Amino acid sequence: MGQLDGRVAVITGAGGGLGREHALLLASEGAKVVVNDLRGADAVVAEIAAAGGEAVAVEGSVADLAVGERLVTAAVESFGDLHVVVNNAGVVRDAMVWNMTEEQFDLVLDVHLKGAFAATRAAARHWRARAKAGATADRSIVSTTSSAGLHGNVGQWNYAAAKAGLVAQTLTAALELGRYGVRANAIAPMARTAMLAGNPGFSAAVAAPEEEGVLDRYHPKHVSPLVGYLATADCPFTGQVFSVTGGHVGLYAGWSLSHQIDADRQWSVKELADELGCDDFPKSIPVNRQRLV
Repeated sequence: MGQLDGRVAVITGAGGGLGREHALLLASEGAKVVVNDLRGADAVVAEIAAAGGEAVAVEGSVADLAVGERLVTAAVESFGDLHVVVNNAGVVRDAMVWNMTEEQFDLVLDVHLKGAFAATRAAARHWRARAKAGATADRSIVSTTSSAGLHGNVGQWNYAAAKAGLVAQTLTAALELGRYGVRANAIAPMARTAMLAGNPGFSAAVAAPEEEGVLDRYHPKHVSPLVGYLATADCPFTGQVFSVTGGHVGLYAGWSLSHQIDADRQWSVKELADELGCDDFPKSIPVNRQRLV
């Protein structure tokens, strides 16, 4: 028996890269999968069927709210219910902020943020209606953020903003939808995908190892087991952000206060200059972040 027997999952951006690996792994663990992408979804469905699994394809941009509705309809009509939404669809249009166009900014936020909104909104409406009708079940949302969204990155004003927004969406989903049995978590993967192939520094750092028997740490398949675990019915996590790559899984601590000063009155600029400018108050806070190794 697989860890996801009886579960039905929607995976966006699943025609290739990380999404394809997620679809194949979840199907191998017993999930029935709705595969979404602009193109390539039918091929992934064929792969799943050839391996003995069940899947259907829904092509189209998830940034279109109607496509989000179609994904949920396909899950319910094909497999009877929906338990998991994996918000994986994404694009990059990198540029320094002074060169970035409105089209580059809008496209990236549309696909990442509006796309996750479209799929999640449609799923949430279904889950809320089922819960009100007394049909309770464990539901799971897994969204794909990035170290760029958590730490920033040069040349990715749009992408970093979108990925940071996905974390905020994840935290909000956990708060809003928990009453209906829905958990929401995010992953920040490090993997070698076509979407990042245009970044020379990244491509060189994560190239496949030439030595036989050496772990290919950045193969996308290494990310999918964590997605599979977060999709299981007995997973206890919600409102959390994980880093993940080959051989590594980490749990982020989130935003937390490290130092503070307090008064029962309004501070003056001079007082803040004295208090915050003194040697005892740190001028930056070190953070742990996943790095290319």
